[in-house]
Amino acid sequence: MKRFERARLLSAMAGLAVASLAMPAMADESRAYVPLGSADSIAIIDTDSYQVSGQSQGVVNSHGSDLTPDGRFLVAGSLTPSASGEKPSKPAGVSADEHAAHHGGGGDTASSSSTQGTLYLIDTASNEVVRQFDVPGPVHHVLVTADGRYAVSTHPMGGGISVVSLDSGELVANLATGSAPNYMVQHPQDRSLYVSNSGNGTVSEVDTENWFVRKNMRLDGSPEHMVLDSDRGRLYANDAAGGQAVALELESGDMVAQYPVGSEPHGIDLSADLGTLYATSQGENRLVAVSLADGAIRERELAPEPYHLAINPADGRLLISSREKPQLWVVDQRTLDTLETVPLAGIGHQIAVKE
Repeated sequence: MKRFERARLLSAMAGLAVASLAMPAMADESRAYVPLGSADSIAIIDTDSYQVSGQSQGVVNSHGSDLTPDGRFLVAGSLTPSASGEKPSKPAGVSADEHAAHHGGGGDTASSSSTQGTLYLIDTASNEVVRQFDVPGPVHHVLVTADGRYAVSTHPMGGGISVVSLDSGELVANLATGSAPNYMVQHPQDRSLYVSNSGNGTVSEVDTENWFVRKNMRLDGSPEHMVLDSDRGRLYANDAAGGQAVALELESGDMVAQYPVGSEPHGIDLSADLGTLYATSQGENRLVAVSLADGAIRERELAPEPYHLAINPADGRLLISSREKPQLWVVDQRTLDTLETVPLAGIGHQIAVKE
């Protein structure tokens, strides 16, 4: 990395430290960040009022996002490929690469030496892009590791994940995991990373200390979004092909439970007490709540096409985007009632929530 680029990043981080001391009220704000895909921006939602309070521009076709543990930076990825060393061009509407991200692609675009992808580092105090990183292909989903050191991206058309150091900007690893890698979660204790490979029905376990794939666990169907219960050693994944959510026991690698969700399941998350699994069915316009103690299911119609789902840890409310309309629903966990409908400037994707 060039010296002046590193100096600029360190200066920005130092400036944020000073700003956080000067503006304690801002540090207490709870926000949700929602990438808006082809709208080329990220919506910022005040989760006290559940109103859009701002936006971050300068991003292209972003689907994946995650916050650094301290909440000072948001990392977002572009699903639009770019020629090596060039900024990605602006897409028009729903692009072919968006379709490929959800359906596995079919080429080796992400690993091509002439095609790259882009990660954006966004300062959450100013909402501005302060840095860009090149990665080996279009980015679908993003995860910032628990130690705040790395940004990990799934590359659905390249069959793997990439790891970038947020300090140096260097590409630390580029790992093959499986066909059409989709989503990632990290174990909070041993720091293992789990990657769903929707194209071949596997979940890869990745060692984040030495960056290699320890093993691949087989599931039926097409695993996509996931959530981890580290206390019980279980990983829950939606199976897009089977219209269900499945539970995977991490120690044995066995699939130990299946829960009907409905066609085209997508978003998934766990309640804070780990007792209820929430999932969305785009194809059947419904939200499902599964009691993990006895398998009892509650459901509520939510239309059109409930899509990405995240739980706001501050108040326990469900944040759910629509695949069909530019809006976000705010839903009560207990009753499954819609409390608010927040208009957006585009279709909402991977939601990151800052407490």
